[in-house]
Amino acid sequence: MSFFKRIFSSEKKETLDKGLEKSKSSFLSKLTKAVAGKSKVDDEVLDNLEEILVSSDVGVDTTLKIIDRIEARVAKDKYLGTEELNKILREEIAGLLSETNAGEETEYTIPADKKPYVLMVVGVNGVGKTTTIGKLAHQFNKQGLKVVLGAADTFRAAAIDQLQVWADRVGVPLVKQSMGSDPASVAFDTLKSGVAQDADVIIIDTAGRLHNKINLMKELTKVKMVMKKVIDDAPHDVLLVLDGSTGQNAFEQAKQFTAATEVTTLAVTKLDGTAKGGVVIGISDQFKIPVKYIGVGEGIEDLQVFNKYEFVDSFFSK
Repeated sequence: MSFFKRIFSSEKKETLDKGLEKSKSSFLSKLTKAVAGKSKVDDEVLDNLEEILVSSDVGVDTTLKIIDRIEARVAKDKYLGTEELNKILREEIAGLLSETNAGEETEYTIPADKKPYVLMVVGVNGVGKTTTIGKLAHQFNKQGLKVVLGAADTFRAAAIDQLQVWADRVGVPLVKQSMGSDPASVAFDTLKSGVAQDADVIIIDTAGRLHNKINLMKELTKVKMVMKKVIDDAPHDVLLVLDGSTGQNAFEQAKQFTAATEVTTLAVTKLDGTAKGGVVIGISDQFKIPVKYIGVGEGIEDLQVFNKYEFVDSFFSK
């Protein structure tokens, strides 16, 4: 398919290839065993492939869609050799992801008609939420955009301190209050400060706990309502950060958070340390919410804009 003929930034692609190495090696070794001694894609190969996709954390529903697509190709082409299976998988998974609006971008962008652009970040503790905020601030700052951060996760002192470290590292201002302060108050102050400073981007960190969904929902709703007092259409984006290394648990978190608040985009982190990279495919397909960023390393540049063609190309390239 023509979309694999795109020219990707070599440096970014190398980082992506390296970040997905564990996932790719695990998947391809399983696939090689599944087709050993087979010359064509038959029912046994498809059964094995289904098991491999599920064990790679693609998810049951998305796996069944992929298998249906490949069965349709087998029926149409009558004979498909197993040596073609990898190529077919790349094409069909990219085609599946093309049915959502996920992963079209290649660069960090914000709408030109929204200033300041307000990004509210949600996610449980430990998924890389604060690190993602810091890396996003770095990327926007590098583009010459003025960024202001808001520490509205006031439940943990460590969350405020960690965000301060990132603000200092990136060289952007942070609006904060003491631990236990009202998160909505911090969000209000941050938007006021951002407007006063003529900021281009405002990023608000929020509480990272799900043990009581009702309280979380009330808190996030209140934060949003207070933001609108300063900027009537804020927040412009609600970004949910998920830890890709947790596999199916990331699906569960996505379900919980999408039930608790409106989520508009996703970031999937820690893909470099896991063989569960397939979770990105399943999450993209199942939630119909675009995956906007992926974390493929610990470096400040290792948060990437998710592009489905690059991702699929790296995941399946031998």
